[in-house]
Parts: sequence; C-alpha cells; structure tokens
Amino acid sequence: MNCIIVDDEPLAREEMKNLIEEISSIQIVGTFSNAISALECIKTNPVDLLFLDIVMPTVNGLDFAQSLTNDKLVILMTAYAQYALQSYDLEAIDYLLK
Repeated sequence: MNCIIVDDEPLAREEMKNLIEEISSIQIVGTFSNAISALECIKTNPVDLLFLDIVMPTVNGLDFAQSLTNDKLVILMTAYAQYALQSYDLEAIDYLLK
C-alpha cells in the first residue's frame, strides 16, 4: 500500500513518517507541507492512503479530502477534537489526535 503524509508542521510530518516506516506493508511515496503539493504527487503516483492534517494554510485537510476520488483511503490528523464529526462525514477510515 502506498501512502503520503500531508501536514504543515515539520515535526509532526517527521514523527508520522517514522511511525509508518515501521509498518512493512506501507510504503511512503512522499511527505508534503500542503495539499497542493500532495495533489501533484497523487496525479503522477499511485497513492492508496493519505495521512492528512486538517488545519493547514491555503487548502485545509477537510476540503482536500472532499476533493479526492473515493478510491483513496484517508486518515485525518489534528490537534483539535472538534473536527471529529466532520471527519466521519467524509468517510475517513480513522481520526488521529496529535
């Protein structure tokens, strides 16, 4: 399974990368600080799973997740619990509190 990590916080991105690298069945295609860069990657690379921060500048994670095709699995990540209900409306497979 191929994944990408999208988070505007460098330390959070690095920590998630370190955790995912321990799972042999998941390959990290890239890490990105914004949704626009992540979208460019998705257009040219097979990506099955996105670890996606919600609160980001320009395009937030909820809007980005909503724009994706249904064949992408999304795990939303945030430090703010108030987004939990919205994440389930988007059919995210999980919701991680940082």
